[in-house]
Amino acid sequence: LASNTTAQTLEECQKAAEKNYPLIKQYGLIARTTELTVRNIQKGWLPQIAASAQATCQSDVVSWPERMKSMYQQMGIAMKGLAKDQYKVAIDLQQTLYDGGAISSQSAVTRQEGTVQEAQNNVNLYQVHRRVNEMYFSLLLLDEQIRLNSDIKNLLLSSENKLAAMVKSGTAATSDLDNVRAERLGAEQQDASLKAQRQMLQRMLSVFCGIEVSKLRKPEAVEATASANNRPELRLFDSQLKLSEVQERALDARLRPTLGLFAQGYYGYPGLNMFEDMISRKWRLNGIVGVKLSWNIGALYTRKNDKTKLQLQRERTENSREVFLFNNHLEQIQQNENISRYLNMMQSDHEIITLRTHVRQAAESKLVHGIIDINSLLREINSENAAKTRQTIHELDMLKEMYNQKY
Repeated sequence: LASNTTAQTLEECQKAAEKNYPLIKQYGLIARTTELTVRNIQKGWLPQIAASAQATCQSDVVSWPERMKSMYQQMGIAMKGLAKDQYKVAIDLQQTLYDGGAISSQSAVTRQEGTVQEAQNNVNLYQVHRRVNEMYFSLLLLDEQIRLNSDIKNLLLSSENKLAAMVKSGTAATSDLDNVRAERLGAEQQDASLKAQRQMLQRMLSVFCGIEVSKLRKPEAVEATASANNRPELRLFDSQLKLSEVQERALDARLRPTLGLFAQGYYGYPGLNMFEDMISRKWRLNGIVGVKLSWNIGALYTRKNDKTKLQLQRERTENSREVFLFNNHLEQIQQNENISRYLNMMQSDHEIITLRTHVRQAAESKLVHGIIDINSLLREINSENAAKTRQTIHELDMLKEMYNQKY
């Protein structure tokens, strides 16, 4: 962890988590893999060299007719004919001049596949925002609970001191003092538990963000306007559709002819001069250079099915987009309704707390005058604290819904 940095705002935590999350390394890996693959494809323009060696033993070979052999023998020329064991050590060279756009289309497909992988990585990384939101607002809630619990401890300590004085003067029972002291000790236990939870959650958020998270700053309310256009899922769908288009152009490139130079040199027997080799069975150097035009029409056999598969792929992507937009719309409706509900409850939370505070203060006065017992006072203290806790929960839940929409 970088201990010299303190994240106080939600935005700082979001940015830090993005940089720290291991998934961020995927971007560099995807870019390097894509570039290496494209470089390999581009090497298709380089001369393709192949070396080979072969030795064969044939059941039959080209030979002279018996009459011609006899005629040559009468002339003193021995016609051995070709030997059935033949040998060749060769080097073949192919140089593409025109490939119909196959190499460029393959490069385009590879680059677009890399774009799709990056878009998918963006979708996976997007979930980091929600996890940070959950931990951040949970930590804020614990801070508020610790603060409210501290207020209860102070109230109970004040009541305990008053009751201690009343016990000394004989106007209160010792059991009442013990009751309040037990409640205060319970509040201290709760304080220790809340602080332990906060320490654990703070440590988790610090590790998740890669920075030392200490004091958080409660974010301001933001306008609850959400748009699915900012979601990385839509950019993923666009990239997938673009990939289908590039793949379809690659199908067209497969239908075009190719033009290239070729050369072959080999040392062996027999050579290109067949008649000479039929007289003298010697190894010789041979070479061929030429231009080759080829057109493989086999792509026509599967072209219709290939185009249909790409069309189905586009339809699946469009369907996934529709499903996402539908679910996202439902989620926005739920978030908006939750925000409105929390706002309505918060309008009455303040009034409830004010009334509960007045009742608790009146109960404290009544206890001093002996009008009510200590249980009634404790009940009012707990009711006031419960009202404050509900207000805090409503406010933080509303903020969390707002920032879930924002991100």
